[in-house]
Amino acid sequence: MSEIWHHLFVTDIHIMEKILRPVLVYAFLIIGLRLAGKRELAQLNPFDLVVLLTLSNTVQNAIIGNDNSFIGGIIGATTLLLVNYLVVRFMYGHEQLERIIEGGPDEIISNGKIRHDRLKKDLLTVAELETAAHRQGFDSLDEIDRAVLEASGTISFFAKSPTPDVARHTELLARIDKLSNEIAEWRQAASRGKSQA
Repeated sequence: MSEIWHHLFVTDIHIMEKILRPVLVYAFLIIGLRLAGKRELAQLNPFDLVVLLTLSNTVQNAIIGNDNSFIGGIIGATTLLLVNYLVVRFMYGHEQLERIIEGGPDEIISNGKIRHDRLKKDLLTVAELETAAHRQGFDSLDEIDRAVLEASGTISFFAKSPTPDVARHTELLARIDKLSNEIAEWRQAASRGKSQA
């Protein structure tokens, strides 16, 4: 019984190493994901998702080392949560540093035109852009005035104003009004013709 308690609460490595490992892995992942680009965060295809899923398993041993104790896991998890809290809190007041670390937004469609140079820089294909647009309710890229790849990896789409459906609807209403006016004029002319006869 004492062996079970020993495995649960006695760490195999020094506490300072247990704290330092998650901090180093956290810093590495922040830098690595920044260098990999926003695409990894967006998970635009199955390959990106596989990379993110296997990445967590790959760095697991770097975080916990040879220690499989319960308390060691708690120390590692607490360190990660605390470091993330401190980083987010610090970044809140330092927008320039946040922009350097996270990067800024990138306009990939401007005035209805796809910016292929930006797609190439961000390693996005037109097909992936169309898929992202479909997820947000657009039938095609022709309906989009602007699209921005945010620092978080999400893509924000802004519809043309008016949308093609609204433009067609407005045009049909204008034609119906014109026909109504012409019919009203014909009726007036016909009624004048009858009264004169």
